[in-house]
Amino acid sequence: MIDWILAEWMQILGFVTGAACVLLAARRNVWTYPIGIANNLVFLSVFVPAGIYASAGLQVVYLVLGVHGWFRWTRRIEHDREYVARTPRRAVPWLIVVAVVGTLVLTWLLDTYTDSQVALADAATTSASLVAQYMLNRKWIESWWVWIGVDVVFVALSIATGLWIIAALYALFIVLCVGGLRSWSRLRNETTDADDLSAARA
Repeated sequence: MIDWILAEWMQILGFVTGAACVLLAARRNVWTYPIGIANNLVFLSVFVPAGIYASAGLQVVYLVLGVHGWFRWTRRIEHDREYVARTPRRAVPWLIVVAVVGTLVLTWLLDTYTDSQVALADAATTSASLVAQYMLNRKWIESWWVWIGVDVVFVALSIATGLWIIAALYALFIVLCVGGLRSWSRLRNETTDADDLSAARA
């Protein structure tokens, strides 16, 4: 057991910090960002040797988005822990375009310049993850649906590349994301009902 822990300690650390990051995000706790940044550094060290290059590069971008989210959750409207919002309709086409174009570009880069055997899946999960993180930074409820889709694919991708602990982590992420979706949706409904009641009394 000790030998296994010593051999897999980076994946285990990634498991712990990743689970904590998602759980804190579901609870709308700003500590999700510093812990998430620590998780990015761990995953960067795990993914490069495994040949999941786009996901490794994603961790670097996550660092930037983590700073962006940390700022918004402490300085902008997202600072209010009770604040969540629906994704604006005008934003949906742009989010889809970013995800699709990002997938195509990354797939080409991985096929052309790396030895990746999972280029399309790696690129798709990377692009969708960036979109989901941006949406989470804005506290848009639908970000959880995107995360769930990414996590389902990443479970299969991790199994295919032999990262069984990471696969288990992403399976746990699915459960946590469902919890986050339900929590944020319930809060949004309660807020909307309260606003409607206030308007009726006015």
